[in-house]
Amino acid sequence: MLMPSIFGENLFDEFFDDFVRPTRRVVRYNTPSTTIMKTDVKETEGSYELDIDLPGYKKEDVKAELKDGYLTISAATNTNNDQKDENGKYIRRERYYGNCSRSFYVGENITQEDIKARFEDGILKIVVPKKEAKPAVEEKKYISIEG
Repeated sequence: MLMPSIFGENLFDEFFDDFVRPTRRVVRYNTPSTTIMKTDVKETEGSYELDIDLPGYKKEDVKAELKDGYLTISAATNTNNDQKDENGKYIRRERYYGNCSRSFYVGENITQEDIKARFEDGILKIVVPKKEAKPAVEEKKYISIEG
């Protein structure tokens, strides 16, 4: 059965999802993603690689901040889809303003210069090197006394 595009592709599927999982956030049509910031974390020999899905976002919409050992990724978007007929009357007008963020503990010994990030095709790719934690208290070193 064909349905008008105003309803999206899976109106009834998402409608019934709320009965199955009532804690799921409300789905809004024309949002960049209904499942925001899915992240794959891969461990390699010397680093951790994060692939964060941000479909619908542009590079300038995404920010990464390192503070107190936490890497925080945030994204904000502002979408406005106005469609007018030939007389200039609105036949559809939808807007979406939203933001999302996610934090990862990477350790207090990681610096901003250590982290490499690249955004391509709606995926933010981040490489965080593994670093050994420095001991908080220096070990006491005794000198042997001969007698």
